[in-house]
Amino acid sequence: MAGDPEDFPRLELEAVIGFNGYVLSGMVAHPDREHLIYCLGCNIIIKGLLTNKQKILYGHTNNVSCVAVSKSGKYVASGQVTFMGFKADVIIWDFAERCIYARLQLHKAKVEALAFSPGEKYLVTLGGQDDCSVVVWNVETKKAICGSPASANSSGHCLAVQFCNNTDDVFVSAGNGTMRVWELDLANRKIRATECQTGQMKRIVKCIEISHDDVYIYCGTTSGDIQKVNLKTRLLNGCGPVKQKFIKGVNAIKVLKSGDLLVGSGDGIVTLCCESSFKTLKHVQLEGGVTSVTLRGEGQQFFVGTEASQIYRLNYVDFKEELIFTSHSKAVWDVAFPHGSSELFATCSENDIRVWHTETSKEMLRISVPNMTCNAISFTTDGTSIISAWNDGKIRGFTPETGQLKFVVHNAHSMGVTAIAVTKDNSRIVSGGGEGQQVRVWEVLTDLHTLLETMKEHKASVNCIKIKSNDKECVTASSDGTCIIWDLVRFVRNQMMLANTLFKTVCYHPEGFQVITSGTDRKIAYWEVYDGAAIRMLEGAPSGAINGMDITLNGKHFVTGGDDKLVKMWGYESGDMTHIGIGHSGSITSVTICSNSKFIISTSKDGGVLRWRYPQPAH
Repeated sequence: MAGDPEDFPRLELEAVIGFNGYVLSGMVAHPDREHLIYCLGCNIIIKGLLTNKQKILYGHTNNVSCVAVSKSGKYVASGQVTFMGFKADVIIWDFAERCIYARLQLHKAKVEALAFSPGEKYLVTLGGQDDCSVVVWNVETKKAICGSPASANSSGHCLAVQFCNNTDDVFVSAGNGTMRVWELDLANRKIRATECQTGQMKRIVKCIEISHDDVYIYCGTTSGDIQKVNLKTRLLNGCGPVKQKFIKGVNAIKVLKSGDLLVGSGDGIVTLCCESSFKTLKHVQLEGGVTSVTLRGEGQQFFVGTEASQIYRLNYVDFKEELIFTSHSKAVWDVAFPHGSSELFATCSENDIRVWHTETSKEMLRISVPNMTCNAISFTTDGTSIISAWNDGKIRGFTPETGQLKFVVHNAHSMGVTAIAVTKDNSRIVSGGGEGQQVRVWEVLTDLHTLLETMKEHKASVNCIKIKSNDKECVTASSDGTCIIWDLVRFVRNQMMLANTLFKTVCYHPEGFQVITSGTDRKIAYWEVYDGAAIRMLEGAPSGAINGMDITLNGKHFVTGGDDKLVKMWGYESGDMTHIGIGHSGSITSVTICSNSKFIISTSKDGGVLRWRYPQPAH
């Protein structure tokens, strides 16, 4: 593949299903009350609450670790993690233009937290454990004004930072046994810190909120209580709740106009509590530990993000939760469309299979199998079953409408089922396992399943299985460097293709005379089915394995995706790349085209599911 990705026509990205719920304060509401801003891997996503449209901001080279928005909403800032010894970028984005305004580089390894001053003059950034410095930047000049170690040598590292609400010159930082009020001396380009006196009470602070009148600092701790400190005197003014602490720590706090506090805790409970006594007024239980709480302007609504990668909308009056966004929280391993349809598709991950409505990206069904990972899925041709491969060595069949379990094939493979395919007549399942040697063919009837044959040739895990359109032949791709074409009538090997690679994926050309393969050698290889001869080799990617591949029903184009995070469309006969899709921030694990060539769906290790519009040929 020659040429720069920027030289090729872009695939149109229509929707992103994904949210990194593990980032503390990784979701913020824009002051215009119409947009949510959150992170997925190394991307920042701006989602319209009214339009449901999304815009992805690219610029970070690694996972985003913190997000903040300025008071007027003119700027968005985000920090990232990187590797030891490397600089971790802070990017200030121009919200209106949806582009990079400034890239700031001083911190090493990680940016822990950041905050804008109320007048949007300054941005304060806090480095992670390997950096331990706090830096104040001039937003207009895009230059650092001054910096300082974030905490004393006797204290632990700093975790949170927050500006006052009414002055651009004072901000607060806190963390493991440290809480400081900083004052900016612009004339001398210095920041001066005063330690807050909390007496014998040592806590690890994860989040800070300052009252609207800048009188009190509220610090949420890992111990599950909230420290209340007087900003003027720097003395502890109270700590609560005394009797029943917030379980699994306080991850997020917001101060309301009334003075009451919204508190999000690690056990998934959002609590409205009294500011003076910390007494619970209202609470609601959500799925996954709460990591973000953000207010929708000064209205009656607020949003909550959780570790389960879900976003909820709530209001203060009835405290009823409305789930407005769901996504996978772990790597997504496979994706499949029902035969002949593009309305729905299914994805699989750790703990569950999910069925999505394609146009709206709404989750229609979730099939949960706790503590198990689904490695591969396929729909039966008649659409009555979702066949799934699991790491506990079982094949499970579910109904797509209700998610009800139809059947289980126990002990299908001793080291987990890694690949699966269903014949067109829905009567047989071909499966491959992690133990390698065995490819198994199962006959599945309504209430009975029997093992028809075990074919032993592979020496490592089987990563992909495709069945020929006439159901008489299948091809398996394995990490042992072989692809084998099997006769499904006599259950013997027809051909074996060898290459110096770990094969990850394979596809039959619709006419059935050729197969294309790819894997860790980054090559796309064409093979003759008749004699297993290699007839063509394309350079598929400059780096990283190619993990997913699919071909259109007419055989004119195919798509690939892999560790380079790019979705690529190719002309089958020309071997030329025709389009490129840029949007993933994690390694692509699978890619599929719906049968009527309307959409391409790709999935990645960061839990992202992306929907692309299939490019229509120019007339």
